[in-house]
Amino acid sequence: MCRNIKTLFNFEPPATELEIRDASLQFVRKLSGFNVPSKANEAAFDRAVEEVAASARILIRTLVTNAEPRNREVEAERARARSALRFGTSQSTGN
Repeated sequence: MCRNIKTLFNFEPPATELEIRDASLQFVRKLSGFNVPSKANEAAFDRAVEEVAASARILIRTLVTNAEPRNREVEAERARARSALRFGTSQSTGN
């Protein structure tokens, strides 16, 4: 499940709110063991997602680096290449 959490720091353009929320949701899902929480746990689950997202925003905003920002297209191609090596097939680009 956590394989879906992507690095969000030092990209051009910067991470979007949706990317931060999606990563936060995956993190809370992994911690809780729930893909979708029950009604009894929904408020706590949603609150945790928002709190993790807020912490992630602060973290991304305050980290510093001297490295050039990474390009999303280049990183996606590298990930596809690693997957092809690992699984022995090329992955579809989804286009």
